[in-house]
Amino acid sequence: MNLLTAAAAFFLALILMFVGVTRVGAWLIERRNPPIGTFTTVNETRMHHLHLRAQGEADLPPVLFIHGASGNLRDQMLPVRAALEGRAELLFLDRPGHGWSARGPGNNETPFGQAATIAALMDELDIEDAIVVAHSFGAAVATSLALDHPQKVRGLVLLAPASHPWPGGDTSWYYDLAARPFVGRLFVETLALPGAWARMRAASQCVFSPNALSETYLDEAGIALLLRPATFRANAIDVAGLYEHALAASPRYGEIDAPTVVISGDRDTVVFEEIHSGGLIRDIAGAEGVWVRNLGHKPDWLAPELTVAAVEKLAGRDIDLQALSLIVQDRIAGDAFNVETCAEPVEPQAAPAT
Repeated sequence: MNLLTAAAAFFLALILMFVGVTRVGAWLIERRNPPIGTFTTVNETRMHHLHLRAQGEADLPPVLFIHGASGNLRDQMLPVRAALEGRAELLFLDRPGHGWSARGPGNNETPFGQAATIAALMDELDIEDAIVVAHSFGAAVATSLALDHPQKVRGLVLLAPASHPWPGGDTSWYYDLAARPFVGRLFVETLALPGAWARMRAASQCVFSPNALSETYLDEAGIALLLRPATFRANAIDVAGLYEHALAASPRYGEIDAPTVVISGDRDTVVFEEIHSGGLIRDIAGAEGVWVRNLGHKPDWLAPELTVAAVEKLAGRDIDLQALSLIVQDRIAGDAFNVETCAEPVEPQAAPAT
């Protein structure tokens, strides 16, 4: 056996070893995080969802929750279920390709396509319209729903949203790599799971920073479901395509007439809050902006009472969200977790004139 043949054999063996590690890891992840809802097929997409009906006469309209990148329905459900269950019809869902939902046809690779599938699911479940609560990337889907299916959206609660083009349009290298046709499939079947597993806790700490990562978050929210090859790739395609989507969608935000509340922190380590949250507050007529000092990218987990209050306000209650935000602000004022290792995104500066 010459050196070239030996090297090729070693490389193939290494690939097969990582494929085996990935397959076993994905199997273990699924065993530890089984489906908690039911399945309904709409738009050729098998959707996993948890549909909770109101008990007796509801005091709130239906509420639909759309999770962000790297998440699943548990991420949105856990902080608010206890406060809302029984008061309203609730729909928590895994976006196409995430959690236990299938990816479905190609149009589910865009927020507009995912919005169409969610609208079809609402029809299938006889939900005429709903207040839509969405976090981060989920806001791109929620605003797409409001633009293309306005009759489905009674109001919008957008938490640390991603919505507008940002300087450079860059995302993390592993999203771009995993989204590629051939090399991306090879990456997610070999290196993505072990590499991301080693970084998952640190990455989650940065999503929460400067606030503390909940000790129960990773396990209870089933975040490891992201690491399965098909899910990792679907998530990468979503995120890698967000900039192009924002270019197309953001000029249309003025068409949205649903009452809107945008809740954001000023220490977000994931998105440019001034561009995204500020842009939505500017572009959607009558949108109320709720800014919380020293809050990072997870208002859904750090300030669930704000989410619930925003839903109640959009349902017609007389609620002072600004006053409530100050209570949250006082509670987290001293937080400084992982601030040295989790840098906030810095908007690129224009080159000086010459």
